[in-house]
Amino acid sequence: MSVFTRLQKYRFEIRHFIILFIILATFQVFLSYIYKFSSKALLEQTMDLYRKDSAIRLANLATTSLELLLEQSLANPAKTAAARNKVIQAFDIILNQQTLQQNVDALCVIFTVGVQTYVIDEGTGLYNFIFNQHLPKTQSTMRYREALERYAHLASEIEQTEQIYCDWDNVQSFHIFVPFVLKGEYEGVVYMRITPDVSNITREISTVYDETGIVFTALILFGLLAMFYITSYTVKERDLAQEQLYKERERQIKTDIAHQKEALFTKRIYHAHHKAEKVMGFIKEEIRLLNEHNIPQFKYVVTRYSNFISRVIYDMKWYDPPVHATRNPLFETDINKVIKFLVDYIFKRVYGKNSAYDFVLDLDEHLPPVHVNEYVVWEILEPLIQNSIDHNPGKNIVITLQTRYYPAEKYSEIRITDDGKGIVPELLETSEDGTKKIFLEYTSTRENINNSGYGCYIAYELSTKRCGWTFDAVNLDSGGCAMIITIPYND
Repeated sequence: MSVFTRLQKYRFEIRHFIILFIILATFQVFLSYIYKFSSKALLEQTMDLYRKDSAIRLANLATTSLELLLEQSLANPAKTAAARNKVIQAFDIILNQQTLQQNVDALCVIFTVGVQTYVIDEGTGLYNFIFNQHLPKTQSTMRYREALERYAHLASEIEQTEQIYCDWDNVQSFHIFVPFVLKGEYEGVVYMRITPDVSNITREISTVYDETGIVFTALILFGLLAMFYITSYTVKERDLAQEQLYKERERQIKTDIAHQKEALFTKRIYHAHHKAEKVMGFIKEEIRLLNEHNIPQFKYVVTRYSNFISRVIYDMKWYDPPVHATRNPLFETDINKVIKFLVDYIFKRVYGKNSAYDFVLDLDEHLPPVHVNEYVVWEILEPLIQNSIDHNPGKNIVITLQTRYYPAEKYSEIRITDDGKGIVPELLETSEDGTKKIFLEYTSTRENINNSGYGCYIAYELSTKRCGWTFDAVNLDSGGCAMIITIPYND
């Protein structure tokens, strides 16, 4: 009763029986093919064995009988008509008695006189040919056309070797040619065609096949049912284990994601904190330089400085800010203006005309605005420009900021290039997750890596994860490197 109860848990649906039926039908077809192939091989082996043992022996016995009878008749020629008829009757017995046996289809003697080949299949003709040199009627040779055609190809070989030759056609009939030798002289051949009857063998094979097929089918059916039961039980246990594993893995992934977000939040705030300190210094300087003539410029510059600091404070509220705070259709950010402001009011304040760094702007006026917060774009571009400065100290470096819009391809491109020493080739290799190593955290080309390695990492994370852009870094053939940001435009 318990077994029946346990079986009830595993429902056999119609698709299960269809699958079992298809498997059984496929097996039957396969078994039929094997049966046909094996039966053919067995029949071929049987026919070959018959050729070696029975067919050649039977033809050789008939030929030997004819040779002995002819040699005896030649040694003691018949002097009366009764003796002659007795010899002819003996020839007929040998020639006709063999054909009365099962499997023997034809028996004759083939001679060649000049260029003409003759066939004799009855005693009178053989007697007249041997003792009276009377050639047989040509009409009798029409029955043995196939034998004559085969003999035409084998005559010279049989005469030279005086060996028995046997061949079969389509594994149906044997064609046997036995050299006919009288008193040591080759006279011709005795031909015999034998078609073995293998119906009994075929019938037995079919019977055995039917019995074996039923047994195999039953065994396979019960085996498949047993496998289905065992597999169902195993799958149930596996699914339960996988469910528990997936839940544990889900908890672990959520924990890892939370840790990663917290770590990124900490690094981003740490990185932005220093930028905010620098911007606060710029605000103080603007206040000191304030006079009645530069009030409009003061408002423009200080407003943007203040908005950047507000953004930094806003980011400090949570490590996973909502998407609409980064991307929103209300945002209409002009990337060209952001680049100009960063160069004029951030970098040129620190690296003026007398410094070793020169900034070149090549901006496309047709560049469309992006639906991304202006200060997120600031957070992306500012560390990339700073990297070109930090990694090329004490050199006359030209930093070029270029924007291009490709309306046909529906994308824009931002390129930040320099003519410095470039990026170490090892950092341009791809990691296991398909990201270039320069965009991984704790990765830097500076000799002192303390508190470094965050610029490219944060820019990459913001541009790809938050904004949906693509970001790449390459070395230039002319020297230096390029940071390339691609901005797609969807209809």
